[in-house]
Amino acid sequence: MAVQNPFFGKREPETPQPRHTTVMPGSLGSAVTSASAVSSAVANASAPSVGSKLTVGPKIKLKGVEITDCDTLVVEGTVEATMNSRVIQIAEQGAFRGSAEIDIAEIRGEFSGTLTVREKLLIFGTGKVSGKIRYGKLVIEEGGQLSGEIDVGVGAGQRPAASVRAEPLPLVA
Repeated sequence: MAVQNPFFGKREPETPQPRHTTVMPGSLGSAVTSASAVSSAVANASAPSVGSKLTVGPKIKLKGVEITDCDTLVVEGTVEATMNSRVIQIAEQGAFRGSAEIDIAEIRGEFSGTLTVREKLLIFGTGKVSGKIRYGKLVIEEGGQLSGEIDVGVGAGQRPAASVRAEPLPLVA
């Protein structure tokens, strides 16, 4: 079957166009053309669902809100809010100011305010956490900063330890 080209008035033979192929888990055959597509399909097939996720992208400012019913908050921009969630991930360029009650906090950027981490607080080398902090477990990578009023022990049945006033210390080589 020929198709009329409206611009030049010539008839060109119709050639079949390749269609976008969707790779279903377990059907990784000749339809996959790159190694990244294979690893992506395998990762998607084996990864459990993460629930509800909110990402505040770079150069985005979210101010004056209460974040609820969010399993994971990813902060790449700036957030000024109150939240109660399962996981918060603050990227290197991200900043969170306000109050948060979280199961797991991964801080690569900046957090200032009131932070209650029921399970684990991870502060990476580029992370800065300041304010009133309570945590179950604490991991600080070399270069990470933690300052303010810090309490340990927020789990059920645990008695909070004495409050400690901490300031960042310079690293000695």
